[in-house]
Amino acid sequence: MERGNIEFEYSGSEIKQLIKVVGVGGGGGNAVTKMYTSGSVPGVSFLLCNTDKQALDHSPVEDKIMIGPTVTKGLGAGAKPERAKDAAEESKDQIRVALTEGETRMVFITAGMGGGTGTGAAPVIGKIAMEAGLLTIGIVTIPFLFEGTAKILQALEGVKQMRESVDALLVINNQRLIEVYKNFTVSEAFAKADDTLSNAARGISELVNIAGEVNLDFADVDTVLRGGGVAVINTGYAEGEDRMTLAIQEALNSPLLNNNNISKARQLLINVYYDDKAPLTVDEFSQIHEFTSEFSDEVNTIHGISRKEGLGTKLGVTILASGFGFDEDIFIPKTVKKRDPLTKINEDKERDEQHRLIERIYGEHATKRTKAEPVALSINELDDEELIIILEETPSFRRDHRIFESKRVDKSSNRAIRINNYGTASQS
Repeated sequence: MERGNIEFEYSGSEIKQLIKVVGVGGGGGNAVTKMYTSGSVPGVSFLLCNTDKQALDHSPVEDKIMIGPTVTKGLGAGAKPERAKDAAEESKDQIRVALTEGETRMVFITAGMGGGTGTGAAPVIGKIAMEAGLLTIGIVTIPFLFEGTAKILQALEGVKQMRESVDALLVINNQRLIEVYKNFTVSEAFAKADDTLSNAARGISELVNIAGEVNLDFADVDTVLRGGGVAVINTGYAEGEDRMTLAIQEALNSPLLNNNNISKARQLLINVYYDDKAPLTVDEFSQIHEFTSEFSDEVNTIHGISRKEGLGTKLGVTILASGFGFDEDIFIPKTVKKRDPLTKINEDKERDEQHRLIERIYGEHATKRTKAEPVALSINELDDEELIIILEETPSFRRDHRIFESKRVDKSSNRAIRINNYGTASQS
């Protein structure tokens, strides 16, 4: 993919719409619509891309593209990423024009991974943006555990494709909504995930548009995020004693983002906001050094200071960090896609790798692994059609022996002999 270039020279003090937020598919479209209706973020414009015409018609966002009119006819991608990919390819010229119009220099592409349109079309849109020279940031969600292994694996393949199609990527694990916000309503919990998008866009818009004593500009943002890989973009606020330290902690401790390896960042930008009602002190500013001392000596650090009216006694800290995080294989080990349907050994190995992959992201108890156990049937049971159907239709690695035993208990007084791991027989 050939990367385009854009110059970063501007004049005047007016707020420019340098940032475009693009919602792809149902999940991405919902997040962008919420951001749009909850109050505009200065310097941000909006775009929706979807294969579902009805969903587009229901959104108040003005700029929208029904991608792939020939491929999907406006009826959606049917949970098929390849179909959505083809739809985006069909509409790539229209997408390119929409992305590059006006003063746009940076694009946030947000989508839910695991379905059709978001998973398949978002990486294509990311590539179009990068080829146009735009700084391209992806913000994606991965499914809840209860949505099943197939959807999770499809989502993680989508994440892999997104990583190859954007400069920097933020991944939100929906399962964390259950763990962190268990007492929230469903709508309140999803709002927290949507806030990640608006916080990132608002944070960068303020960096670019609020003049500072130690000023940062779009070129600084570009330096940190272009080609940055996994990223963290967030803002924290605090007041009172140790407000600098607390604001930094709040910026880093977004429970929905995978921020655990922040000290391994290769690029770091920190901007501090204060109000004249509670000016920034030298001692507070020195605490930034305490924070950055945890990083490698090779990290490239950029910092700024800006006045921001309305904070009162609060201090704000925006952090952009990139170039750290997941192993290249944490989302999709290469062997996951290697499939030989004729070889049971390969299938079992693939299944184990899929389980390990999900457990690395969702936790060690995310999957249930059942150990296959052979079952010996009595002579009478060999003619029992109901028991035979259970054994034939359920692979041994998925078979719940409690169900089988409950079916056989009243069938016969004879008991099957279960062969244990030592090769000896025991009464079941």
